[in-house]
Parts: sequence; structure tokens; C-alpha cells
Amino acid sequence: MAVLRQPIRLVTFDALYTIITPRLPIHVQYSQAFEPYLGVLDPSSLKQSFRVGMWKSNYESKFGLGLIVPPHSAFHSLEREQPVYGKGSQAWWSEVIRRTALGAGANEKALDVSLHSIVSQLLDRFSSKEGYRAFDDAIEAVHTLRELNVQTAVVSNADSRIRSVLRDLDFPTSLSPMVLSEEEGVEKPSPEIYRRMLSYVNSGLNEQNLITPEQCLHVGDELDADYDGAQAAGMKALLLRRAEPRDEQAHKAPKSVSLERNDVEVVENLRAVTHWVATYNNTI
Repeated sequence: MAVLRQPIRLVTFDALYTIITPRLPIHVQYSQAFEPYLGVLDPSSLKQSFRVGMWKSNYESKFGLGLIVPPHSAFHSLEREQPVYGKGSQAWWSEVIRRTALGAGANEKALDVSLHSIVSQLLDRFSSKEGYRAFDDAIEAVHTLRELNVQTAVVSNADSRIRSVLRDLDFPTSLSPMVLSEEEGVEKPSPEIYRRMLSYVNSGLNEQNLITPEQCLHVGDELDADYDGAQAAGMKALLLRRAEPRDEQAHKAPKSVSLERNDVEVVENLRAVTHWVATYNNTI
């Protein structure tokens, strides 16, 4: 007996590099904040200190890529030491900022004197549209899915500031709930964070109308955290691979990695996502 296919009723999005992106490259924004206190730090050193190696450990072990990249970065080393924002996002990011500056050659004494001011400025910047912009297709996708009678939500390994960012960028209030790793104490790719998201969505529905994992689609740009994590929770998934400047892709596996796996369905933008959902639901 054939199993009836379930329509997509909920689409969840990752946040960073899926629906929003830094307004300027992160190392440029860090450089702007550092300069009044520490002088001009070499941009390439800043980029390497913050970003290089962010995804290396996950994908090299899984796919045997033999990649040659420096093994240390402020973000990635702290991510290993203190997962899910350790003792809190402010202290966590303060340490990332400190390590980034030192790794780029900043004077340690000058940094210690000015660190509080630098951290305050950067946290404020990356809590608003000053630090981020919405991708051109992001808000449109949320509206289109609502017209298709499909709910939307966010599942992100971000801290709580992402709420103020999306609000400042005028994302629709229908993009809810926002399930964030800092608040949940669990992060992608754990299926648990996806299960919690669905539980929050279903808490507002009656028992006869609950959404099942099979009726959910997750969209994100990281193969392990987004694609594999969502599928492990029983959801469908699309891997987003936007055409971006190379340095904005340093956190993810190369496109060739996803293309080497026959089971990965890739889209290049969010208009392709809404088209996928419309087509999928219309063919049931």
C-alpha cells in the first residue's frame, strides 16, 4: 500500500548566510572597531585570525579532504572549548574579539585597556542592521510562503541578538518562533533543537492539526548543521549555496563536498526554495 505524501506546512531557516549576511565582511567591521584603540591591523591577518578553519575539523574528518589551512582561529578554537556560548554570549564574544585582535598582532596592553569599549561597540553593531543586511530574496520568501499557507520559523546556532537584528531589518513577525542555540543550550546539528522548534510551533495548534516532521522543510547553508541535522530529526532539507564572495564562505564546506554526495539537494537562492515548496505541494 502506497504511503500518502504529506504537504510541507512549515519551512525553517538558518539565519546567518541564509537570510542575513554581514553588511561588510566581518574582518572589515572588526578593523573599523579596533582602529581608534589599536591602530590599523593587517586586514588579511584579521581575516585569518577570526575565520580560517571554522569548518575544517567537521568536514576534513568526514570527507578526508586533506585541506591545508592554519589550525587556529579565534572563533573556531573557542567554539571547541566552549560550545553553545559557554558562560554566556557576551563573555564568549569578548574572548573571540580579544583572540582575534591578538592573533592579528595587536598590542596586548593596549587591548586590555580598551577591550571593554571595543566589545561594547561590536556587540551593538552586530545587534542591528548596522552590522547585517537581509538577502534580497529573504523577506520576499517569508511573504511568499505565507501566501502558500506555509508557516516559517528560524533555527540558528546564534545568540539572542539575532532577534533584534531581524526586527531591525523588518522581517515579518510571522517568522516565528526563533529557536536559538544560546537560549536552548543545544545546537545544530543535534536533532533535539529541531524537535524543540516543532514542539514550540505545535504548542499553538490544536491536537487535530499538529505538524509532523515529515511536513517540515529546513533551509540552511551548512551541510552538517543544517542539512544532515534536519534530516536526522525526520525533516526534509535543502542546502543553500549562494553565489558569494569567496571570503564570505570560509565557514562552510566547499560546494564540491555537497556535490560529491548524491543525496544532497542544493538550491542557489530562496526563490528556488519557494518554487520547490509550491511545486512539491501542488503535486500531492
